[in-house]
Amino acid sequence: MAYSSQQETFHGIDAHTGERLEPGFSASTIDDVAAVCNAAAAAFDAYRSTDAEARASFLDAIGEEIMALGDALIERASRESGLPVARLTGERGRTVNQLKLFAQTVRDGAWLGIRIDPALPDRQPLPRPDLRMRKVALGPVAVFGASNFPLAFSTAGGDTAAALAAGCPVVVKGHPAHPGTDMMVADAIAKAAQRTGMPDGVFGHLRGPGNEIGAALVSDPRIAAVGFTGSRAGGLALVQLANARDVPIPVFAEMSSVNPVVLMPAALARRGAALGEAFVGSLTMGAGQFCTNPGLVLAIEGPGLDSFAAAAAEKLRQHAPQPMLTSGIRKAFAAGTASLAANASVTELAAGLEGDGVAREMARLFSTSGAEFLADQALAAEVFGASSLIVRCKDAQELATILESLEGQLTATLHLDDADSDAAKPLVPILERKAGRILANGWPTGVEVAHAMVHGGPFPATSDGRSTSVGTLAIERFLRPVCYQDLPEALLPPMLRNGAPEPRLVDGKPA
Repeated sequence: MAYSSQQETFHGIDAHTGERLEPGFSASTIDDVAAVCNAAAAAFDAYRSTDAEARASFLDAIGEEIMALGDALIERASRESGLPVARLTGERGRTVNQLKLFAQTVRDGAWLGIRIDPALPDRQPLPRPDLRMRKVALGPVAVFGASNFPLAFSTAGGDTAAALAAGCPVVVKGHPAHPGTDMMVADAIAKAAQRTGMPDGVFGHLRGPGNEIGAALVSDPRIAAVGFTGSRAGGLALVQLANARDVPIPVFAEMSSVNPVVLMPAALARRGAALGEAFVGSLTMGAGQFCTNPGLVLAIEGPGLDSFAAAAAEKLRQHAPQPMLTSGIRKAFAAGTASLAANASVTELAAGLEGDGVAREMARLFSTSGAEFLADQALAAEVFGASSLIVRCKDAQELATILESLEGQLTATLHLDDADSDAAKPLVPILERKAGRILANGWPTGVEVAHAMVHGGPFPATSDGRSTSVGTLAIERFLRPVCYQDLPEALLPPMLRNGAPEPRLVDGKPA
């Protein structure tokens, strides 16, 4: 592939008005990609050798520098993304808290996964050597910022925090939809690195529209792994690039999900209307631009489902549209909902208030039968935005068949009462095969940053269903195990030596 190294200028766009924002930014070039990857590779051994306290202090300092940006960061992010100030303030808090959580994880030491099987020289018929294992950083990691979370899933987001915690230098390809926000956060990370004495090159930032820079970044032989949040097409393109390298690398891509919500009969009979109103709140949150947006509702035909649909439709008709993240996302949403509306097997139940044709599109709710859904795979496709499809199933068997037909998902939700337990039990194993997170009596929008959280799922929710992009388990993506057999104590890493304080398993038992 031929690349240009000519530098160009691009601007952020005000999501509320469509107007160009100042200042403009110089787009990174292919030469910049090579330089930043070279710096990351040069920093790798020094950074992965930092002790736990130094690395944790770096993560804490990033959070402090982000908070020090104050209102200016929130205001810029709101203009570039169209997201309200209150939402972005909460997202900033989440970003800082996940940095603190990873700092705590690094200090705890359990992430090293230390296992020791001491030598057994007298074992028959063969002696056992001294075996000691720990997990080590993969190498420099490329992170692609997401459009829908300009803070929590972008420059200092979960992928960056997890990779830095693991001991990997990070190169971020900022999202072109919010370049000013990205630059402010990148500067904060650079200040934190300098303040805590981290090696030059531990963090790099690339910016600009188009795919050339991202493709060059993934193809650079010094990059050891990729973190991505975005569309299925974008994620699969990166996977293809990574697999085409002389040395393939893992791509941890969060891609598409319709997040099915199953409404069980007893719950519907008792509180169908209330569920309908609550569902619309989840559907329209953030203009529906959440990767966990409830884009599919499954339930068995009956009066309870009628009440749910009527209440949801009435609530939706009153919904004022919100700005969408970019004109491209707005156009894709309009095309997706128009396709559903034109489908002869689909009925449009309601639409929100009209948008302005510039940044806002009305929310929409559709319905179809279980048989029609099974006959048309296109109905299971994600429409990114405030759009959802209710599937009316004739019985429990058809509902289970539809769940079995679905692709991998980030989430699956059950709304149920005690009387639904027996009917729900056979659905849980299906949902375990299909989703990374199973909820009861809640809504999938909103992801807690915690040790037990899984924000991932089987393909195509993610490119690797064994991982998560939220929670401390995310650090595992950027580590690999190394076993040390019979090495003299002087050559062992300090944490593997006798008497080291780090938690460990000795002969398979905590010690």
